[in-house]
Amino acid sequence: MQSAVQAPTPNELEAWHGRLVVIGEEYKALMQDLLERMVPSDAAESVYEDMHQSFQAGAQSLMQNPPLLWQAQSRLLQDQYQLWLQSLRGLAGEEVEPLITPDKGDRRFKDDAWRDDPYYRAIMQQYLLFSRMVEELIERLDGLSEDQKRNLSFYARQLVNAMAPTNFVATNPEVLRKTIETRGQNLVEGLARLRKDLANSAEGLNVTMTDRSAFAIGENIAVTPGAVIYQNELIQLIQYTPSTEQVYKTPLLVVPPWINKYYILDLRQDNSLVRWLVEQGHTVFLISWRNPGPEQRDLTWADYMQMGPIAAMEAIEQATGEKSVNLLSYCIGGTLAASTVAYLTSTRRGRKVKSVTYMATLQDFRDPGDIGVFLSERVLEGIEAQLERDGYLDGRVMAYSFNLLRENDLFWSFYINNYLKGDAPAPFDLLYWNTDGTNLPAGTHAWYLRHMYMENRLVQPGGIELDGVKIDLRKISTPSYFISTKEDHIAKWNSTYYGALLPKGPVKFVLGGSGHIAGIVNPPSKNKYGYWTNDALPETHEEWLEGAEQHEGSWWPHWQAWMTENGYVDTEKLVPARQPGDGELEILEPAPGRYVRMTIPEVLGEASTSSET
Repeated sequence: MQSAVQAPTPNELEAWHGRLVVIGEEYKALMQDLLERMVPSDAAESVYEDMHQSFQAGAQSLMQNPPLLWQAQSRLLQDQYQLWLQSLRGLAGEEVEPLITPDKGDRRFKDDAWRDDPYYRAIMQQYLLFSRMVEELIERLDGLSEDQKRNLSFYARQLVNAMAPTNFVATNPEVLRKTIETRGQNLVEGLARLRKDLANSAEGLNVTMTDRSAFAIGENIAVTPGAVIYQNELIQLIQYTPSTEQVYKTPLLVVPPWINKYYILDLRQDNSLVRWLVEQGHTVFLISWRNPGPEQRDLTWADYMQMGPIAAMEAIEQATGEKSVNLLSYCIGGTLAASTVAYLTSTRRGRKVKSVTYMATLQDFRDPGDIGVFLSERVLEGIEAQLERDGYLDGRVMAYSFNLLRENDLFWSFYINNYLKGDAPAPFDLLYWNTDGTNLPAGTHAWYLRHMYMENRLVQPGGIELDGVKIDLRKISTPSYFISTKEDHIAKWNSTYYGALLPKGPVKFVLGGSGHIAGIVNPPSKNKYGYWTNDALPETHEEWLEGAEQHEGSWWPHWQAWMTENGYVDTEKLVPARQPGDGELEILEPAPGRYVRMTIPEVLGEASTSSET
């Protein structure tokens, strides 16, 4: 049990004076910095307006149902009265059961004081009761569309979580203890960290999540041996060095997302999907996307297709002599892969792809999840205006938006640790990758948001036209393997499943455990998350799950078995291992290449205050 917080003595108060002066100066400088950054962009203004409209719609709905408001207020008053009685009993030394406890996954209230100290226990319960009232009140509102209710719920959740007692010095027992112990030095260091993070942010606040100086691309992350054998304005193509004497005849091309960088698939040796694929006998090629800036503003989705997968396939043919490849794609890279296979099918070149795998990939955007909050018509118009003006979307803005989808874990926890406790974040390679963002070119991103998310045109026959060719996913006969994850909040599996119903060729749908990253990067050596399979593809995802069989371990070996048992890689026709540079293409530079090393500040010509060199 943690000891109760003790008030400082008069002598300690005198010693605090110097600290308070320093804190005051830091705070003054911080406020000046904030004032200089207060002018919102077009995209930010559109979000603020959408937030205002959402709360206004909620208020109008509530006005039309006075009994609902009365019931909510009455219940809250009753809860407050019970909490008051409970506090009196606790102060009298009586053991009492709490009225409400945090959810199992809520790590904000893990300190013992939230359970053992009557003062903090009462604060926590009062906050949780209020939070529950807001959530239930919004759920019971009538007259709102699903989108309106989703947006209102999201914005209300952001405000309620921002008001959590853990986010303030005076009501966070851990922070208060440390403030007294260090005589405020934690706040001095925290304000300095906050100023530094603000300087490295585009809009909002990109909190430092890890010790970035602990990692170096190509040294302790993204270290699978290989070489860059081809590049253009948009991609570098990496060919990885084989680790087996013989390899499958058909090469494997990996198409990662260009939102963040490819090395999520090659973080460490013990969880690297790239390394594992090489060890299975695949000749692995991987697209490393450029981190674009204003000069790439006019790049389109068709350019990403032509200069990405199609250019890579042509380079692979030069390097190996093989005219077809197997595709392995991830997230938005999978959406591009589906577009590419459909385009090749419509131009009578479908045989260039022997099989295609989609990892956590949206093709049917019927349910975008919480990210749909940022994709209303009002918000999208603001994003489009900003893209038109700047020529790109700053990747730090995208990162901040994604962090708000899991705000307690990906924002407020670091806010408390970095700025209130004054602690330096610990080294963590996954969080290094998460903060190593990429910009998004205007011509591609605006088109993608409107045509895919807003209008869901990829699933419509002829709904998407690329380089004058109307594509149709229903015409794809290429065998397809879909792997989605059950807790994915970015590519929700109840949407990704319906992409598996589109192709006319053979399809295998698999559901992994965990979320968008952990469920995909799930190596057999860890044996951490299982997966579900079902040979049938019923009309709904609920029916699929009802008939699915659960398996232990990683989905990776299941995919490898699917590849070999169906002949997409021929185990009877192995060829000598291919080294980078053996074919017609020379080695340009060692992997991981220079494109993946390009940071946003470098691309935009900014002076970074990061400790990373």
